[in-house]
Amino acid sequence: MAGQLGGVPILVLREGGERASGRDAQTANINAAKAVADAVRTTLGPKGMDKMLVDSLGDVVITNDGATILKEMDIESPAAKMMVEVAKTVDAEAGDGTTTSVVLGGELLKKAEDLLEQELHPSVIALGYRLASEQAIKVLDSIAIDIAIEDEEELKKVAQTAITGKSAEASREFLSEIAIKAVKAITEEDSKGKKVVDVDNISVEKKVGGRMSETELVQGMALDKEVVHPGMPRKIKNAKIALINASLEVKKTETSAEVKIRTSDQLKSFLAEEERMMRRLAERIKESGANVVICQKGIDDVVQHYLAKEGIMAIRRSKKSDLEKLEKATGGNIVSTVEEMTEIDLGHAGLVEERKISGDKMLFIEQCKNPHAVSIVIRGGTEHVVDEVERSLHDVLRVVGSIIEDGKAVAGGGAVETELALKIRDYGASLKGREQLAVEKFAEAMEIIPRTLAENSGLDPIDKLVALKAAHERGEKNAGLNVYTGKIVDMRANNVIEPLRTKRQSVRSAVDAAILILKIDDVIASKKGAAPPPGAGGMPPGGMPGGGMY
Repeated sequence: MAGQLGGVPILVLREGGERASGRDAQTANINAAKAVADAVRTTLGPKGMDKMLVDSLGDVVITNDGATILKEMDIESPAAKMMVEVAKTVDAEAGDGTTTSVVLGGELLKKAEDLLEQELHPSVIALGYRLASEQAIKVLDSIAIDIAIEDEEELKKVAQTAITGKSAEASREFLSEIAIKAVKAITEEDSKGKKVVDVDNISVEKKVGGRMSETELVQGMALDKEVVHPGMPRKIKNAKIALINASLEVKKTETSAEVKIRTSDQLKSFLAEEERMMRRLAERIKESGANVVICQKGIDDVVQHYLAKEGIMAIRRSKKSDLEKLEKATGGNIVSTVEEMTEIDLGHAGLVEERKISGDKMLFIEQCKNPHAVSIVIRGGTEHVVDEVERSLHDVLRVVGSIIEDGKAVAGGGAVETELALKIRDYGASLKGREQLAVEKFAEAMEIIPRTLAENSGLDPIDKLVALKAAHERGEKNAGLNVYTGKIVDMRANNVIEPLRTKRQSVRSAVDAAILILKIDDVIASKKGAAPPPGAGGMPPGGMPGGGMY
């Protein structure tokens, strides 16, 4: 990039840099974003297809989860990366609806392209989209359905909708039940009495082997650990659990120290004292009343021996996050020093048992009275199946959590988007300025969701859109497309419901990304790996000092 001043060229960009401006930049960015939307579009809905992603190491991921597909894709274009951010945001906020948001974002940009060709300024389009999105949120709030969160059947409908179309669909009833029980167990109330769900309190362990239907919920914790000493018990009932984040080993001095041993007696007494300290650690644990020890750090062989003699089960090198979840599950306290541990600090569980699952030993801490942290052990025939079940379960847990926190849902099957399109068209007609055109295009963009659902199901998209619009104009707010029969039905009555939070976040994120990309009129890119000119930056023309690297 160079300017001209009095006939002398002024270099602004390093040589080899690139610049695209005006319509060229907008077209390139819009095309990149549309390409990302097209990549995930075929995965939308119950009849959506899966993607196989192979990375540079040859690792394979098979999924139809929008966020996972975009995360695994090696995307180069900066505009396309913005669409990936949309998926990440929706995944973080709502857990589901990632594909919807990306497809919607791509369609908003496609419609904006038509307006740009009509010489409409990007700022006017951005204003129209912003007005339309605010109106869309108001419409969503007005058509939201109240869900009785105490009613397990209602929660099950939401959970099953989230899992439909994923690989785990065959076991959707079973997995929905597990998800609802898990989320209900970890639901807490804040100071204002509002329900709060932190899905991080649900630990998920994956084990290849067995059937999907063998997936189990542990009312407590399942740790991918084994008992440290062969002499220790493998099963303890009425367990009193010590959670220790200190190491049960010989203490090393804080400062550098040197011990000089000159005689064999001194060595004997030194070793005897070391062993006495180790034995004292085991005795102290026994005195506290603990019969299970879960330690975040190492456990010395001598301590293991004495614990085994006392019939105490021990686990070492447990993760800090697992220890914190165990605190919530068992009601115990994590202690930093064994000397100060008392019976009050111990956690309680009805059963602690080491079991073999798919050839690996695992520790199950079960029958906790009121666990605020639980575990799900996922089973499946192959690694890819287990991974996809985990992704499906993550979505379902987040969706059930959203419903329990908000108590609001909307109809699925393209019903919401068709209603939004209708209401936003009416709203657009009330506007006077040029932004009316953008609001109109926003309404058209909304129809991409029911259109895509029809296309992915092998149905005629135009026929179905016409039928859907007609139903909504008659006042049937919950009318959506049944992709199995091709009929327009009441989605609420057919138990296809999604959290309000998911739809709100999808619309907001899609609009934000579309406006951001739309308002870029200049892309200035440095050349990758562009070397500084010879002699620049204090380096000789040879590149490396001394003429190169040997």
